[in-house]
Amino acid sequence: MKKVLGGFILFCAIFALAVLVLLRGGLLDSFLKSAPFVTDAVSAAPSASDAPPVEITAPPVKLPDPPEAPTAEPGSEATPEPTPEAEPERFILSFIGDLTLTGSPGVPVNFEGTMNGDFGYPFSNVKQYFVDDEYTLGNLECTFSDQYLSSIEYFSFRAPTTSANILLEGGVDFVTTANNHSDDFNNAGKRDTWATLESYGIPFGKNDEAQIVTTPNGLKLGIYCQFNNQYGDFRPDEEKAIAAIRDLKAQEPDLIICMFHMGIELNYFPEQKTPDTCEICRRCINAGADIVYGSHPHCLQPIEKYNDGLILYSMGNFIFGGSSMPSDQDTAIVQLEVVRDANGQVSLGSYTIIPCCVSSKPVTDPNLASGVRGRYVDYNDFRPTPYAEGTEDYARALSKIDGSYDGPDGKADYTNWHEQHG
Repeated sequence: MKKVLGGFILFCAIFALAVLVLLRGGLLDSFLKSAPFVTDAVSAAPSASDAPPVEITAPPVKLPDPPEAPTAEPGSEATPEPTPEAEPERFILSFIGDLTLTGSPGVPVNFEGTMNGDFGYPFSNVKQYFVDDEYTLGNLECTFSDQYLSSIEYFSFRAPTTSANILLEGGVDFVTTANNHSDDFNNAGKRDTWATLESYGIPFGKNDEAQIVTTPNGLKLGIYCQFNNQYGDFRPDEEKAIAAIRDLKAQEPDLIICMFHMGIELNYFPEQKTPDTCEICRRCINAGADIVYGSHPHCLQPIEKYNDGLILYSMGNFIFGGSSMPSDQDTAIVQLEVVRDANGQVSLGSYTIIPCCVSSKPVTDPNLASGVRGRYVDYNDFRPTPYAEGTEDYARALSKIDGSYDGPDGKADYTNWHEQHG
């Protein structure tokens, strides 16, 4: 019993010592807090809603000062950026000569046979000049009709209506029918020609008719066409022309073009031979026309710059199915620049001359000296072709249209023409 009691006393002493050690080290408190079974004995921590509000004040932050705006030098002002100006628009108007798209009835010039159904053939060597231009104008010197029509004229030209495709294939945009061949087959021929042009969508002008046509890019062209032989020298009727120009001006076109069938055949010097006609053309420019276009002489005549206008006295033949050996082989394309500024104002610019031959075949024998060369018979294959720059032919054709030609007038003997060509 004493041993048991002594053991118990020793155990109690050791236990009391251990508790004392734990209390001094704080280990017991940690032990009790972590023990799951003593959770109810621990006071709950205050909730967030019970905690007093805490005011936090951020320390002031000093922002850097903005950079100072540059100051202008005394007496100087800031220059605003200039607004770029709109570039002016530039367009090309092309002018060509007579378009006789057949041979004379009963005369085997064989225009249709040479073309052989290819409506693109006649323009095939010059089409590149008309593909991208704004507008191409020429003189239609034949009748379009599929009827059998008789004529009392010494020269008369009737093409099948399908030959209007030549104009479309070549890029021709407008033709005048006011010429001495429009009446070859009387009123029936004129009606058929006009109906054909309308059906193919080709704008055209009649004698003493003024109209407004609009080009693809919106240029408004006032065009007046006239043929007059009241005085026997194909002089334009000035009174009618001036009245037409006045009427066109009232419609406010961008440009006015007078297309006259005028002058003397195979004459290279209109100022000498037809001075009255030249003066009428100049007065038309003074009245408000911008361009005067001439046809009839079957040869080139000079270009004249007059005041702010341009006079093309004659553009000669271009596609000439009426003869297999025309008296004058030279022709040309004139391309005139037209400028439209940002305000819509239109003015004439510079022009370019492309000297051509009416045929693509050699006209004379190149193996002979130029002074004794003879013309080939039937040299005309009805396909205008530009001359090579720098050649004798190029220089001659250019001189006829720039006014420097000093050769004699041309001549043609038509006395036995039908017999020679038949």
